[in-house]
Amino acid sequence: MLYREVENLYKKFRLMHYKSLFGRVGERDGSLSATEAFSVDAIYLLNEPTIKQFSEYLGISQPNATYKINSLSDKGYVVKLPSTDDKREFHLQVTDKFFGYLDMRSQFIADAVSSLEGKYSDEELDLFRKMLHDLSDSVK
Repeated sequence: MLYREVENLYKKFRLMHYKSLFGRVGERDGSLSATEAFSVDAIYLLNEPTIKQFSEYLGISQPNATYKINSLSDKGYVVKLPSTDDKREFHLQVTDKFFGYLDMRSQFIADAVSSLEGKYSDEELDLFRKMLHDLSDSVK
């Protein structure tokens, strides 16, 4: 029963994410394609990966990753920062333009959390927060 509830929540988050993502794709000049949107989201979630880490995580070739990154950079969603350890290596960082994109699509999470805060006590919410933290830590 718990598994089903977690799975249902995960499916709803994915659907809301896709709905929001595809609602923004191709709306205006310089906007992202679906592949670019997923790519910049992965860069954000990987927390400033190198080009190699990005390509390895997604299972794509380094030239393919470089092509995607250059496109995102040209559109202003990603910057390449030289590594402090190895000047031949670059870390990928999302820009404020990406965060504007992200802010538009994460309102549903804020609304869901807000609705919980009105229904449950601080103790119940703290227990729920701890449970979510443990669940998140168990996912590798």
